[in-house]
Amino acid sequence: MRDIRFCHADRADWLATGPLAAQLDAYKQHLTDGGYAAGTIDRYLAGLAHLSQWMRRRRIRLERIDEALVAEFLDDHLPRCRCQAPVVRIRSDVSRALGHLLVVLRDRGAIAPPAVSQTPVDLELRRYGQYMTEVRGLAPKTRSIALRIVGRLLRLRFGDGPIDIAAIKPDHVRRFFAQQAKLYSKPVYTGSVVASLRGYFRYRGSLGDTVHALVGAVSYPANWQLASLPKALKPEEVERLIRSLGQIGLSQRRADAIVRCALDLGLRSCEIARLHLDDIDWEAGTVMLRHTKGRRDDVLPLPATTGKAIAAYLRLERPKTVHRAVFARHVAPREQLVGPDLVRKTIRQAYARAGLPYTRSHLLRHTMASRLLASGSSLKEVADVLRHRSLNTTLIYAKLDSRSLTEVALPWPGSAP
Repeated sequence: MRDIRFCHADRADWLATGPLAAQLDAYKQHLTDGGYAAGTIDRYLAGLAHLSQWMRRRRIRLERIDEALVAEFLDDHLPRCRCQAPVVRIRSDVSRALGHLLVVLRDRGAIAPPAVSQTPVDLELRRYGQYMTEVRGLAPKTRSIALRIVGRLLRLRFGDGPIDIAAIKPDHVRRFFAQQAKLYSKPVYTGSVVASLRGYFRYRGSLGDTVHALVGAVSYPANWQLASLPKALKPEEVERLIRSLGQIGLSQRRADAIVRCALDLGLRSCEIARLHLDDIDWEAGTVMLRHTKGRRDDVLPLPATTGKAIAAYLRLERPKTVHRAVFARHVAPREQLVGPDLVRKTIRQAYARAGLPYTRSHLLRHTMASRLLASGSSLKEVADVLRHRSLNTTLIYAKLDSRSLTEVALPWPGSAP
């Protein structure tokens, strides 16, 4: 463990003689194991010293520390702090420091576990969440959206009281849907509200409740499939994006590899984030995608450009970690796995470096399909590479197949034969 020293003796004294003294070594070890820099650890210990001084002055025992006490310190004390110098009053640093403290104290059994809400609505949502996981096998994001929407409906109707499904009428559901629709920029996006409500009512139906009228109370918004053109980068924009790769900078090799995975393989953000070192067969030149959106494992060929970008990142930039995910965090805590949000942010930044006015990472998946069609691939081959379970999903890309569309185009009325 690093030897962390305070820049001021008073802070060390506040910790050594305060209610947190017995937890200090474990706290330091927790931060060191997380890969935090010595300067960051020193700032967090300074925040801890401020809390220790405040607790000692108010004679607060260690066992009383919980989220409510931390909130009281951050929201009530910190803005009005008149503690003697040298105390740290930077809220962001102190908040992070105390967040780590709660983790350490609970790991050591020094304080009680976090309180779990026991209202009827919260209990119902936990039961429904378990049903969606174990019975329906829904993805975490789908479950999260459903629980959020269903929770709004139940709290609106019942507050903290008991749940009575028979008390929910179709008009209640329709009014709730109208309120939720205002939160979405386009009507088509309200489909998630309809799916969440219908899914919950069907769950209640499986328990014996009469829900037929509730299931039919709302319908999906009109959404004409294949009505729009999928957006994709133009060939010259693809070249600009590729030319912008290979720059020298912080996390640049990781960014290059992520962009290549999206552009060359058409991987989704979540698939890139979940790539595992053991999923790449360097000798065979393949990559295994596990637990994809289609709920299956797929093997794809690994293009040379993509393989070189990943290999350069692994050899020259990736930090050492216990986990074996391909892409790792470059700041503490490094053992925390990266998620789709980091992939999307990385691709947005790549667009900006290339001077492209785009933000959506999924655009590179569309671009990959467009490039395949332009090179002469069939729709079936595009569907196989994109791993669509139904060819109907791939049909929208037929609008981008200029070569084939030219062959079937009819002459313009009145034009020369």
